[in-house]
Amino acid sequence: MSAPFVTPDRLAEQLGRPDLAVVDGSWYLPAMQRDPAAEYLAGHIPGAVRVDIETVRDTGSALPHMLPTPDTFAAEMGRLGIAEDMTIVVYDGAGLFSAPRVWWMFTVLGGRDVRILDGGFPAWTAAGHPVEQGEQRPRAARTFSARLDAAAVADLDRVRRVLDDGTAQVVDARSAERFRGEAPEPRPGLPSGHLPGSYNLPYGEVVRDGRLADPETIAAAVRAAGIDPDRPMITSCGSGVTAAILSLALGSIGHPPVALYDGSYTEWGGRADVPVTTGDR
Repeated sequence: MSAPFVTPDRLAEQLGRPDLAVVDGSWYLPAMQRDPAAEYLAGHIPGAVRVDIETVRDTGSALPHMLPTPDTFAAEMGRLGIAEDMTIVVYDGAGLFSAPRVWWMFTVLGGRDVRILDGGFPAWTAAGHPVEQGEQRPRAARTFSARLDAAAVADLDRVRRVLDDGTAQVVDARSAERFRGEAPEPRPGLPSGHLPGSYNLPYGEVVRDGRLADPETIAAAVRAAGIDPDRPMITSCGSGVTAAILSLALGSIGHPPVALYDGSYTEWGGRADVPVTTGDR
């Protein structure tokens, strides 16, 4: 699977097409001290609608920004004027951080042609393309026919099973310090450490200057982490956001993971019935 990127110049040529939806999927960690809603008001790609993973989520789960149900997603996307058969281009304000999560959401819930803006909003503005300010522009409602690709979404029981029987490698996108248990988790109450038997490939190893790194760099990072790309992989992270960056990166070198662990370490570390370990593995 090739990385589904579109350049700013190409997107600028396509703006205004009735079958195109541009999505601002910006979201930031608290430590980044950035407000995606305020940034959208200050400037966004003309016609872009905002999809906030904190609100477009499974409201029945106590875990953060879990994948919404197909009905919830369909209703929200339809309200935003997005249909599943449109070309959907997602971007974020960091370059490449939360856009892959929104790309993954669209992909596993029925989007047929979902792309990511290469370099995100910083690349758009650097290229001198127009910026729109203010509230989201109203769009005509559409029907989004959502269909969940359940096999692409791993839950705790599936992750526990593959760790026990070795049928898939769990690849964690968090920093090495968090993985090894040397740095605290940002969410209070979670123990430091990782899923026993999982591998660590920090997402920063596959991103360069707000863009996905080149295939050679990604392949080298995979090898350095001890991961066999020819064996099945499930990506994980803190709460399912940067795991999508790994999914994107692995797909770009021809080894897409079989699934993403949606609850990730926030779910695993918050349970008393599964083990947590520290150190390298």
